[in-house]
Amino acid sequence: MRIVSLVPHATELLFALGVGEQVVGVTHECDYPPRAEQLERVTRDALPACAPGGAGLTSAQIDEAVRERTRRGEAIYELDERALAALEPDLIVTQALCPVCAVSYEEVVELARALPRCPRVIALDPHTLGETLADVTTLAAATGSERAGERLLAEARARIARVRSASRVSPQAAHEPAGAAARPSGRPRVAALEWFDPVYVAGHWTPELIELAGAEDVLGEAGEPSRVVSWEELVSAEPQIVVAMPCGWDAARARAEADAHAEQLAASGAQRVVAVNGGAYFSRPGPRLIEGLELLAHIIHPDLFAEAPAEVLEVPLGAVASARGGA
Repeated sequence: MRIVSLVPHATELLFALGVGEQVVGVTHECDYPPRAEQLERVTRDALPACAPGGAGLTSAQIDEAVRERTRRGEAIYELDERALAALEPDLIVTQALCPVCAVSYEEVVELARALPRCPRVIALDPHTLGETLADVTTLAAATGSERAGERLLAEARARIARVRSASRVSPQAAHEPAGAAARPSGRPRVAALEWFDPVYVAGHWTPELIELAGAEDVLGEAGEPSRVVSWEELVSAEPQIVVAMPCGWDAARARAEADAHAEQLAASGAQRVVAVNGGAYFSRPGPRLIEGLELLAHIIHPDLFAEAPAEVLEVPLGAVASARGGA
């Protein structure tokens, strides 16, 4: 079977299922596992200046550029139809969940119908953690890797259960930040920020991950899209921990965004602000969401989950305090 993946989390899942050798084409953003970077690219960014880590535009400038293009009905990503046709795929895996994250689903279906081999098109569009796990079964069945899918699901569910079990038995004192007032739920209040200008709070599966890790998401809604909030709403939500996870960006860029908005973050009253690789562990609903869960567990319960599975960059409280003092 010859497979083209038009969304990074599908690429990750295909490799996790052990069918990476059948993948012949991927997107320009497919960077994991590293072998994926060696494959033919069949997409390109229609806004190259806005690519993460690119021309140094601010988050506000990137947001405005994306909004303007979508207002005109233009795609964010461009599909190299000639390159895709030359690969002669039997299966194309895409998504329709987020127009900012992939080529238009309708465009892919129309192209597939015109190809001589008329490849099958599968769209993976999870909104919840459960649906991301269901996608494993869907893609495993489509690629004849059912046993690998069962093993992958069993491992994921075991890791989820370990985090959930440990988080539930944690005494309140173990996970309440120092100096924080007691909460009726006995759980710390967490705000997950997916963008900074404007402020987006993470939705879909992220609030579930926060809950499984033993905390309360004060702004996100499980199963619902990420949404824009004001800085005043963040303050009113009284988060104790703010997790900076800008969509598509690594921990270093997330830390830079948090530093740039230190004054607003200070006003929220949060005791901790941490930056993580949102692009790898939260934005993409693939196998590494489980690492994202374990990463949140480490942030929320460092006493129970001492080792971080990925990079966590603390925004020094001194920097936040200085911002507050200068406000």
